[in-house]
Amino acid sequence: MLGPLMIDVDGLDLTAEDRELLQHPLVGGLIFFARNYRDRAQLQELVAAIRAVRPDILLAVDQEGGRVQRFRDQFTRLPSMQALTAVADEALLRDAGWLLAAELLAEGIDFSFAPVLDADDQHCRIVGDRSFCADPAGVAARVRPFMAGMHEAGMATTGKHFPGHGHVLEDSHEELPEDERTLEQVMAGDALPFVECIGAGELDAVMPAHIRFVEVDSQPVGFSRFWLQDVLRGQLDFDGVIFSDDLSMEGAGAAGGYGARIRAALDAGCDMGIVCNNRAGALEALQALENFSPRRESSDRLQRMRGRSQVESRAELEASDRWQRTRAKLLALGNT
Repeated sequence: MLGPLMIDVDGLDLTAEDRELLQHPLVGGLIFFARNYRDRAQLQELVAAIRAVRPDILLAVDQEGGRVQRFRDQFTRLPSMQALTAVADEALLRDAGWLLAAELLAEGIDFSFAPVLDADDQHCRIVGDRSFCADPAGVAARVRPFMAGMHEAGMATTGKHFPGHGHVLEDSHEELPEDERTLEQVMAGDALPFVECIGAGELDAVMPAHIRFVEVDSQPVGFSRFWLQDVLRGQLDFDGVIFSDDLSMEGAGAAGGYGARIRAALDAGCDMGIVCNNRAGALEALQALENFSPRRESSDRLQRMRGRSQVESRAELEASDRWQRTRAKLLALGNT
């Protein structure tokens, strides 16, 4: 059974405290950041050390492209999705999704928290060019070949930030944004990429936004049974994983301390809560879950996020025509 908490580590290798924490049965995932990466050889050693302690743990990273790419040197530098979609046809979008996923899988990473399904055009401070485009219907059309490529490489997809973060100006890392639109307006607008991708069976996981839709529910989406149970599970019939967004963000503070945050996220319907960049907060969350029994249905969903690399090694990947061709095209975009 996979536990419901995803944590992080501080450095390039594991400390004694890291090893002890990774053995906790309620820890089911680990997310990497740029501070955990020097080069591929070091990453391979870190992944091996983590797997030696917890062979079953899920390993994740935010590797979107543009300004959100944790592993850079010795990985292909990906343009922002908005820059990519401005010039890419469907074939290149598919190949870009495949390359992003294949390079991570070759190093033992199970999945990236990607793609961004928010519709935006430099409006929201935290989304901006991470979005595929400004129009929700356009996002849906452009993101589907990208996700198909990820699936071809053997990686599960995670759409974020449900039901859409691009309409608000504020950064939920720093405050709790509020959106005054009605449910009908949101579902017909920003939520459209989620609706279409879930309906097509292309989303394996969803990450809800730390946003309060004041005309819909008093709780931010990630703590709302209405959004997660009635809308996502019920109305949209979504049976994939629901990850909380980082519970260390200021937008999550409405729920209280870290113990209250993780309980609120899980009670609302998240399968796994993420607490990173705050070790004390992660320990507080674990303490709050002392008597929590992992849910079989959540663990089964989480198991579907495991990477299924289609190549044996990075060397085999680099020898492939698809990697060489796609990398050359993406690097050319970055130099224009």
